Order: sequence, then C-alpha cells, then structure tokens
Amino acid sequence: MTDAKQDEQNREFALQRIYTKDISFETPNTPAVFQQEWKPETGVNLNTEVNKLTDTAYEVTLSVTVTTKVGDNTAYLVEVKQAGIFSITGFPDQEMGPLLGAYCPNQLFPFVREAISDIVMKGSFPQLVLQPVNFDMLYAQHQQELAKKAQAQAESEAQH
Repeated sequence: MTDAKQDEQNREFALQRIYTKDISFETPNTPAVFQQEWKPETGVNLNTEVNKLTDTAYEVTLSVTVTTKVGDNTAYLVEVKQAGIFSITGFPDQEMGPLLGAYCPNQLFPFVREAISDIVMKGSFPQLVLQPVNFDMLYAQHQQELAKKAQAQAESEAQH
C-alpha cells in the first residue's frame, strides 16, 4: 500500500456536538416599526472562529449577524453564534485550513439559519430564510486577502 493511501485510511472526521453559544435579538424601534410599510433592507455578516481544544478536537464557531432596517429605523438585529466540536485526525496541514474554515462552518449553517428564522418570527416579523452560503469561496477570498496583506507588508519592509 502506498503512503498516500495509508494516510487517507488514517483520516477521521467526526462531529462530536453542535450547540448554540449565544443568541441576541433586539427590536429597538418596536412597536413603531410595525406601523411602517414593510420594505426591509437586510444585511448579513458572517464570521468564523476556530479554537483548538486538544490535538484532535476543535471548536468551530459560526457567528451570523442580521440587521434589518425599514427606512432609517432598525426593525431588528439578531446575532447567533452556533458552535460545534469536531474531532479531526490524520489530515495534512494544508487540508486543515479549508476543513476548519469552510467545511465545518458549512455543517453549522443550517442550525444558524433555523435559529434566526425562528427568533425573527417570534419577534412578530415576516419569516427570514437566509440564502445558502458558499463557505469554500469565502475561505478562498479570505486566504487571498491575507496573501495580499502579507505581500504588501513584505514590500513595505523591503523599502525601509
């Protein structure tokens, strides 16, 4: 058996636990916002955080913040931090970044979407269903931004 096949056989990825770490919901302009014509503008902000727990266990937290405004008034602001504990062994270092930065958040996103939809409806607002997110693309963009910053810093240091 080749070393590559042996390495692949020693790989393990397991989801140990998914849990809500934090939920915040604010409706600063109720009840007045209910009297306005409902033409919302919604913004979504995503963030991922990785915390190494042991040599093989990682906590990945996906934070999603949704801000919905009607005109200049904030109708609601909801933030959900959904976390998971993932057991990961046998993966080479170059695969760990995409695994933790894209694959794990992708596993957490349906739970975030459900929590946000539920809390918005409990606030007496129309249902909000977040659109799917391409975490692979977001991860790649983030890596490109980091590379550009590192290159700019290296060029700046070379000039001094």
